[in-house]
Amino acid sequence: MIKLYKTLFRFIGDIIANRKFLWDMTKRDFRQRYLGSYLGILWAFIQPTITVMIFWFVFQVGFKAVPVDNFPFILWLVCGMFPWFFLSESIQSATTSVIESAFLVKKIVFRVEMLPIVKIVSALVVHLFFVLILFAMFAIYGYSVSIYNLQIIYYLFAMICLSLGLSWLTSSLTVFLRDVGQFVSMILQFGFWGTPIFWSLQMIPEEFHFILKLNPAYYLVEGYRQSFIYHEWFWEHIYLTGYFWALTLTAMLAGAWCFKRLRPHFADVL
Repeated sequence: MIKLYKTLFRFIGDIIANRKFLWDMTKRDFRQRYLGSYLGILWAFIQPTITVMIFWFVFQVGFKAVPVDNFPFILWLVCGMFPWFFLSESIQSATTSVIESAFLVKKIVFRVEMLPIVKIVSALVVHLFFVLILFAMFAIYGYSVSIYNLQIIYYLFAMICLSLGLSWLTSSLTVFLRDVGQFVSMILQFGFWGTPIFWSLQMIPEEFHFILKLNPAYYLVEGYRQSFIYHEWFWEHIYLTGYFWALTLTAMLAGAWCFKRLRPHFADVL
């Protein structure tokens, strides 16, 4: 166990020491993703804006969705959808990060564990734009900034840690088992509908609440709503917070251990 912690802290130390390299790789990832388009990386921000406009039109204008807990449905919805966008995008893109950069792994000596982090940082840049949209939408509906909104920093950190642990695990396994990527996509699709994003937990019989709360995405989605809507601090849900961090720390330790053990064999397989 001590060796696992040392491996994890070494990985985190490398991230801090190589932060300039990490940022350069993130900019390169953005350029490659939108290479050949006239608007370039602007598409990374245009697409989220269009997505929000579609949701607003469909649910607020089309379906005329009723408020949830006396709160406009569209605001309640985006508070759950935005963190899910970041979580799913970071995990899914980071899962294939090593095999996508096979030429780097085989020809250049560098910290391969940075590759999943590059994808997470790329997703984070877009998510921060989503957060700005979230503040703007609340302002448009007449809701002022609250001290509870500061919890977004905490929940961002929590999402990054969870994504990092899972992506270290999945990206290293994908090198040897390409089906892992498809399996992750399937799990994320199931997780989207199994997380209270479009629906409220109160719609489900109470005996199933415990099972649904085992989903770590539940903690993050509800955390955004607690920060913007319900005005509750994360430490008010001590048991749920303890469970989330126990699960996240386990994922980070398992991911760091798996990545360290499999990394020497990447070049042979790729």
